[in-house]
Amino acid sequence: MVTHAQRVARKGVPAFLLNCPHGFDTLRALKSADRRSFGDLATMVIVMKKGSSREDLARVAHAVEALGFRAHVLAGVQRTAIGITGNPGPLDPDTFERLPGVAHAIPITQPFKLASREMKPDDTVIRIGSRGIGDGGLFVIGGPCAVESADQILETAHAMKRAGADALRGGAFKPRSSPYSFQGLGKPGLALLAKAREATGLPIVTEAVDEASLDLVAEYADVVQIGARNMDNYELLKRVGRIAKPVLLKRGMAATLEELLLAAEYVLAQGNPHVILCERGIRTFSRHNRYTLDLSVVPAARELSHLPIFVDPSHATGRRDRVPPMARAAAAAGADGVIIEFHPSPDEALSDGRQALLPQQAAELFAQLRIIAATVARKAEAMR
Repeated sequence: MVTHAQRVARKGVPAFLLNCPHGFDTLRALKSADRRSFGDLATMVIVMKKGSSREDLARVAHAVEALGFRAHVLAGVQRTAIGITGNPGPLDPDTFERLPGVAHAIPITQPFKLASREMKPDDTVIRIGSRGIGDGGLFVIGGPCAVESADQILETAHAMKRAGADALRGGAFKPRSSPYSFQGLGKPGLALLAKAREATGLPIVTEAVDEASLDLVAEYADVVQIGARNMDNYELLKRVGRIAKPVLLKRGMAATLEELLLAAEYVLAQGNPHVILCERGIRTFSRHNRYTLDLSVVPAARELSHLPIFVDPSHATGRRDRVPPMARAAAAAGADGVIIEFHPSPDEALSDGRQALLPQQAAELFAQLRIIAATVARKAEAMR
């Protein structure tokens, strides 16, 4: 009996896999499996032939849905693919490879499907304002931990604009460890952020802390942030997946990369493809910082997933003097962006003033980050 892996080998390695960092891992998995083993791999990606028609694509999507699965059309640079999710039962690649316009049907080996590069080899690019996230540049988000007053957020917004930030951050809802700490201004804080956006043109990034606050945040924000404490709040993630706003998803303080990508999968599976991962430090035995900033997760995430990844050095270090060097390291590691805390008067801040940059630090740091990101991009281009 000729296995599916042998048929793939005889056809030659498809360009879809050649351009995929895990393509050869997928081929090795295929070569070591026969058709009976596909019963445990209910999710796969169907790669369409070059020149396949819309009718071919619609026919494949209909065949997927007729079997009780969900079809996700993935438009690539050179080819279109259809990702399959759902678990009604096993799938046989022959079911789809016999259809017109189909080049290959390949099982996905990762537990996270839609977030995987096996599913989508091209980087996801998310438009925020006039800038793109994940297009090779560095996107900088700056602002205070919490919105405190109209004067504070407007002064901050203008300072971030002058410093060269791409978006303004600020919490209207603040989950805090202590019930006696400042919890944010709520809806009035969102209105102040909207005024700051109107005054400066900077898109705003702010956090939803539960399902009740999500609707309000989605009404005002350009990017909805899901904090580390809510990375495992699966009902909230499902709700976020049903809104038409980009999502900045922070890694939980004790979460693995796989767990972060599975959390992103909850959002993607509900139909929202605009997810930005964010490393903000994990809890270890180290005592010299608030958390341990795991910068090695940046290249690891880029290898496993097509989603852009940010780094938050402010929450990780918890100290102003350590934010700039770790932000520079994040840019050098290949992060798609950084999110940094800034306050015009940190000593008077109601939340996390110790880690907020001083006014004179922001412009200098942001300029350094652009230079580092451009240098890394040039080196990467020279190596191709």
